[in-house]
Formats: sequence, C-alpha cells, structure tokens
Amino acid sequence: MKKTFITLAGLLFTLATIALAGMFYVHQHVQSFSSSPLSLTEAQTLELTRGTSFNQFLNELQQRQLIDETWPAKVLIKLQPQLADIRSGYYDILPGDSFVDLVKRLNQGKEKVFSVTLIEGQNINEWRQVLAQTDYTSNEVEDVFNAVLVKHGDESGLPEGKFYPDTYHYHAGASVQSIVEQSYLKMQQQLEQIWQNRDTSIPLKSPYELLIMASIIEKETGKASERPWISAVFTNRLRKGMRLQTDPTVIYGMGERYQGNITRKDLREHTPFNTYRINGLTPTPIAAPSGASLEAAAHPADVDYFYFVSRNDGSHVFSRTLAEHNRAVNKYQRNR
Repeated sequence: MKKTFITLAGLLFTLATIALAGMFYVHQHVQSFSSSPLSLTEAQTLELTRGTSFNQFLNELQQRQLIDETWPAKVLIKLQPQLADIRSGYYDILPGDSFVDLVKRLNQGKEKVFSVTLIEGQNINEWRQVLAQTDYTSNEVEDVFNAVLVKHGDESGLPEGKFYPDTYHYHAGASVQSIVEQSYLKMQQQLEQIWQNRDTSIPLKSPYELLIMASIIEKETGKASERPWISAVFTNRLRKGMRLQTDPTVIYGMGERYQGNITRKDLREHTPFNTYRINGLTPTPIAAPSGASLEAAAHPADVDYFYFVSRNDGSHVFSRTLAEHNRAVNKYQRNR
C-alpha cells in the first residue's frame, strides 16, 4: 500500500512538473509573441472592414507572414479580453511594431492619416486635378469648390483664390468636400485677420481686393524676400492710375490657349484679366495666394519703385523710372 502511494505521488509530481513546465513555456511564448517586433521591414496599410472578427484579423496577419502562428494571440486574448475590441478603418503597420502595439492602435481607433497638399500659386483647375488623385476619399471633385461656397452663403460661383493653400490631413472615407471646406475656412480666417491689421493707406477697398492683389503678387514672386517690393510696385501703380501690366494676368485670361509663350497679339487682346488693357485689378484672383503674399499685399514695402524685370534666376531688378526699367530690360531680357 505504501509503495502504491509513493508511486502515485511520484506520478502526480511528474504530471504537475510537466504541467508547470508547459504553463511556463506558454507564458514565455505568449510574452515573447506580444512584445517582439512583427516580421516587416517597411510600413503596410491594413484595412479592417466593419464586422471583421479578431480571428479574421489574426488570419490576415498570418497570410501576410507578419506572424507565424495565431495561438499565442488567442491565449493572450483569454488573459486580456479587452484587446479583442478592434475598430474598423485603415491602419498603419509600422516597422518595429509589436503585436500589442498594433492591437492597441486598433483598440483606440488610431487610423492611418492621409494628406493632400494644395499648392500656393496654382489655380482651381489645377487643384481639382490634385484632389481627383487623393486616396481613400469620397465625393465628386468637379463642383466641390462651388458646393463649399454655397454652403457658406457665397453663391457667386467665383471660387478662385478663396481657398487657402496648405497640407490637409484626413482619414479614409473622408469626403473631398470636407477637405476643401477646411481650406475655405482657413482662408476666410487668415484674410479677415490680415485685412484688419493692414496698412490702411493701401488703395484696396475690401478683403476681396486684397485677395486679388495677393494672388498677382504670388504669381510674380520667384524670390520670397521680394514679395513686399513687388507689392509696392503694384500699389504705387494703382495710386498713380497706371495699369499693372503683369504677364500672369494675361496668361490667366488666355486659359487653355496658353502654351508657354505670350505674343504681342496676346498682350493686345482685350480680356477681363489682361492688365495691359484693363485699368486696376483683375475681376477675380488668378491663383491661390499664400499667407506671405496676403501679408505683402497688406503691407507693401515703403519704396518708390514702379517697374521690375526678371533676372531669369527668380529675382528681379526694380526701377523707379521707365528709363531705368528699359536699361534693365535690355540687359536681362534683350541681351543688349
């Protein structure tokens, strides 16, 4: 009897030892699985559609060879069931992410952030092309600018220049209109603030005229530091009743006919935007001005220049008189 008891005790001890060893192995393996980096060397995007189960998520990771096996994750979820609460959306999987890093991102709904950059100096048609190529957005692009104007009570149908150039961030499924609306609201805020703080001696009657002036400055500026001087030239011309005579307005008026060159015939053509033929400002902005161009329009430099000509390196020669200007044109444009 005593021998049987000793044998049974030995068996139970052996089984207990095996069980403890197994539990230790499982614990260690789950810990390692949880904290070790996933098997990837460059970022990937993971889409979790609505209703995706935790097991389906694990199978997706295994199919991508980001994990070798799924059972450690299932054990982990038994121990920490809150980790199974994953949210739908698009997510980044980043090099160095552990399984727990990724799962917590899914728990918190920290979706992948996309971005689109609307560049200063471009026009609405160019921006439409950019927006049409954005990833993971909804809504049509064609009428989106006018739709935003109407929503905010502007039914003019004149969207040019009324949207702020910047980089805008969004999550998958965002509408193009929501992105454009951010741009519109930012421009209204910037324009109002800069208008309120303007040099009140400038010959501009409204924030919209400031916007027009800023758009022309934007298109003429190759060197950022020259913006206030270019602004001064146009401001001085307006004060004297001189025409602005700036090529970007001619190009804008030509529309799709512009193929890279302006002829004398183009300069003589009477379009609403040809400042060689019209007095004052153009009827609308000709591009999206940056904040720096808005500031330059509101605060032109205190200089008495009336002319400028390109040095062909992005900078300009500024002149007070027509004679000085003609000499600069001969030197830099006519190579005389």
